[in-house]
Amino acid sequence: MLLRQAVADVERELQSAQAVVAYLGDTAERDPQSLQPRLTQSLRHVRVHWLAADEPARLPQATGLDAWLGRQLLGQRHDSSRLLELGDGRRVMIAVDARDEIDEVRDSLQQLLVLCGLALLLSLLTIRWAVRRGMGLLDDLLQALRQVSGGQLTARLREAGLPEARQLAEHFNRMTASLEQARCDNTQLTQALLAVQEQERTQLAQTLHDDLGQYLAGIRAQLCLLRMVADQPTAVAQTTRTLELDCERLQQGFRALVHDLYPLALQHMPLAEAFGLLVSQWQASQGIDCRLRVGEHLPALPGPSRTHLYRLLQEALTNVARHAGASQVRVRLQRSAKGLRLLVRDN
Repeated sequence: MLLRQAVADVERELQSAQAVVAYLGDTAERDPQSLQPRLTQSLRHVRVHWLAADEPARLPQATGLDAWLGRQLLGQRHDSSRLLELGDGRRVMIAVDARDEIDEVRDSLQQLLVLCGLALLLSLLTIRWAVRRGMGLLDDLLQALRQVSGGQLTARLREAGLPEARQLAEHFNRMTASLEQARCDNTQLTQALLAVQEQERTQLAQTLHDDLGQYLAGIRAQLCLLRMVADQPTAVAQTTRTLELDCERLQQGFRALVHDLYPLALQHMPLAEAFGLLVSQWQASQGIDCRLRVGEHLPALPGPSRTHLYRLLQEALTNVARHAGASQVRVRLQRSAKGLRLLVRDN
């Protein structure tokens, strides 16, 4: 674009210079003394070259950048020159001179190149600054990921800088917070499971020691007594009845213990029948009216899910017996849109 504008400007200037060249040539041919070197030195866009006696009629040619600009701006349009043989014996060549215009275009090109260079340098510096900021964010992210992989879930990114960087830091911090909360929940769950296991062991040990252990001690005492009263039929019969009663209680205690550890009824009957057996046994032992209502088309459940539901009902009935003071209990097991629904209600 700059060259096209320069060509148009040079064209206008040199058209005027051609008229000056023609005027000088005509004037010099009529009056050779009117063309003096001191007068022609300051002419703009006109070149007057005085030739020596043996010098060929040729103008000095430009080289380098000036020559290239001359070809781009002028081509062959203003390459003509006029040789004058003056009456006083002098020889002179008069031609249109575009050196001033070429110098102006060259200066403009140099200024434009300098500006482009400065703009390019500024752009490179800006890109380097932006890339360094981005690399800094990536370094922080990499360091935080290393901390997370090492188990330090408290690592957080600073929410600053570009909107994209803030969003990345926000999502990363939310992720690490979720991981930290999940690890905390897992720790609490593990502690709760350990506490439940310890409670079950304590309850099992207490049952074996307080109930079953006492029955075994009583049986041993009755056996010793049998040896002592072997010759007394009445005492032997009474001791035998006591032994039978202790053995029956010991067997009931073992059955209750096994039932608490795992409900054997789930192995031999459907879930609805196992619920019915549990409700009837609880009603007989607690003396509280308890009715069970089971819906139709119950889905088939795996063993762990059946045991879980059974334990839920067992725990609910135990809480009713201990804390509710109720006289009526209603239990409902039915199918819902998402699975099974177990409802226990008392008055």
